[in-house]
Amino acid sequence: MTSSRHGGNRQEVAERLGCRPGALLDASASLVPFGPPWSARWAGWGAQLCREYPDRRYAGLRGAIAAHHGVDAAAVLPGNGAAELFTWAARDAAAAGISLLCAPGFADYGRALDTWDGARQSLPLPLSWSGAFPQSFPEAPPGGVLWITNPHNPTGQLWSRSSLEPLLARHDLVIVDEAFLPLTPDGERQSLVPLVAVHPHLVVIRSLTKLYGIAGLRLGYAIAAPERLARWASWRDPWPVNGPAAALGERLFRRSVALLRWQARVEAWVRREGAWLAAGLAGFSGLRVLPSATNFLLVQGVHPDGRPRSLEPLRRALECRQRVLLRDCRSFEGLGECWLRIGLQHRAGNQRLLRALAIEMARGD
Repeated sequence: MTSSRHGGNRQEVAERLGCRPGALLDASASLVPFGPPWSARWAGWGAQLCREYPDRRYAGLRGAIAAHHGVDAAAVLPGNGAAELFTWAARDAAAAGISLLCAPGFADYGRALDTWDGARQSLPLPLSWSGAFPQSFPEAPPGGVLWITNPHNPTGQLWSRSSLEPLLARHDLVIVDEAFLPLTPDGERQSLVPLVAVHPHLVVIRSLTKLYGIAGLRLGYAIAAPERLARWASWRDPWPVNGPAAALGERLFRRSVALLRWQARVEAWVRREGAWLAAGLAGFSGLRVLPSATNFLLVQGVHPDGRPRSLEPLRRALECRQRVLLRDCRSFEGLGECWLRIGLQHRAGNQRLLRALAIEMARGD
């Protein structure tokens, strides 16, 4: 079976296993497990909102996002999830030259570049690092387009702003995916959003999916030079963000104190559960747990002599017998079947995950 480019395929897996989606513990997608806050769940979701076309300018949502980040509203473009915005970023990238993609790295950047026949090459990352974050971004050859994920997916490494800023002078276009940054303890200090106003060839893309656990609403946004975003807006279909999603996004950003309080809660959860789950996983022989700054852990299978060991049988057993889903890493260039990515859960979910692992690793089949 072909490996998935994304986690979060709970409905598809449930149909294959003949069970309810709610019976599955989905640690293949890295979402906050306790959101969104009650005050925002049904904000403005009345019949009138669903009946009328959304404002094609998304003026309210853009203004709220801009105020939160301290940028001009013209420098903000909401999108139908970050994935839609990657597609338009890739159109610019394809015209600008060769794209440099970190390996391992998120496969959707390649999908977006393929849409426009964009040329690309890999920037291999070392598969060993310390737990001291933030870290310096590795050396990259100058020129062309550089795609960066901060913190990195799937490794969980948080790159320092001081190591990223010099790259802006070395590349024709820099696209930074900060989807996981608002969940990462002290991550906002490393954001490149404050640099957009003085670097017209910098694009920052963010998502509300992870922070609020609202993947079904498909809501992301780009912060970049207004001229670039106006061009993107002219390329795409009208009303890419539906009315309820736009209304919820605007409400979340307008309630700035509540947003910061929510973010602090999420960061505390990442600190607590990340350390707890990493310690639990480290207790299993045959698993190498790499340090992560954010809400997922990258795990490698190893034999007693240190040779890589396939984790694909374990992943399938957890799915079929324990109803626990882990992220298949075969779609990440340079990883393959010896690696799994595990999204943090609430404590009960993490306990269930460790119990399931103990059962299946004891079976040894």
